[in-house]
Amino acid sequence: MNATGLMCAVRTTCLQTFRRPPLLLPSVSVSSSSSFMVQRCLQSTQPVPAARLPYRVKLSAGKRYAWCACGHSKKQPFCDGTHKAKAPNISPLLFTPDKNKTVMLCACKQTKNSPYCDGSHLKVIYRDVVKYVKGLFK
Repeated sequence: MNATGLMCAVRTTCLQTFRRPPLLLPSVSVSSSSSFMVQRCLQSTQPVPAARLPYRVKLSAGKRYAWCACGHSKKQPFCDGTHKAKAPNISPLLFTPDKNKTVMLCACKQTKNSPYCDGSHLKVIYRDVVKYVKGLFK
């Protein structure tokens, strides 16, 4: 893999591209004439995994909760309004539990049973491991 292969976009749907001088990159030796293309996402259209494992949370009966569906919230697993700037097309899921209980709330944002974990994080972890191993052999 060459030096330009080290810098990659987080998403393929990024909106802005800019050039970064090679001096700003940590411990990469390159010639002074080369430059790197770096893509930066202004807004995401897909949920971002906040963590690989679910959050164990005590919920109170009758209290209204807003589960973060975009993954950008700093108060995971609950929404703090960050989606308004970073992912305006993704809204939080509002829910009210019927009784006091401790539940596992999804952090990978891939669950089919939102906001509760259904084990989808195992697929996300597996996908990350496969991607990492493939990267070792390139």
